[in-house]
Amino acid sequence: MKELFLVLATLITVGAIIPYLRDIFKGSTKPNLVSWITWTLLTGIATAAEVSAGENIAAIFTGASGLATALVVIVGLMKRAYVRYTRFDVICQISAVAGIILWQLFSSPVIAVLASVTIDFVGALPTIRHSYQKPHEETWITYAISSLGGLFGVLALERYDWVSLPYPLYIVIISLATAIVIVVAGRRRTNSMS
Repeated sequence: MKELFLVLATLITVGAIIPYLRDIFKGSTKPNLVSWITWTLLTGIATAAEVSAGENIAAIFTGASGLATALVVIVGLMKRAYVRYTRFDVICQISAVAGIILWQLFSSPVIAVLASVTIDFVGALPTIRHSYQKPHEETWITYAISSLGGLFGVLALERYDWVSLPYPLYIVIISLATAIVIVVAGRRRTNSMS
């Protein structure tokens, strides 16, 4: 059963990006590449940490997430995504880099995964802010589907420890929160225009 959950988690996670990529090509979604580049780097780090700790199931899910975020970066760069750096974006990127340096100093898979989740959250803040300010430039369904993929990622784990559990659980929470922000901000914007 765990293998089925892993397959579902991986397929859903990679598939979640399809509506997002479609909307980038249509011009209706403008990803904040500050977040997407951070996510791509961090999923690579988390995948490597999970592999080094022997958490191959978690690494498959995390690696699939990294592939999906890398696709958004590539397509976003081709389609001129939102890449304007505000002071807020710079603070988030500096915090992410500081977290990576701290992780390197401790050289532990547990620290690496926890640092990756923390840094990922900091990297997500520009997208959450963008989602709140311009919900029409985001694709909420991608985040909702990604949350479901994270849930199957949690169910696929063979054990629940500090290396395997944090990343998929975080994906459930942050993806669902982002989807909610987009929907609520979109409704607020629609109601204010009425």
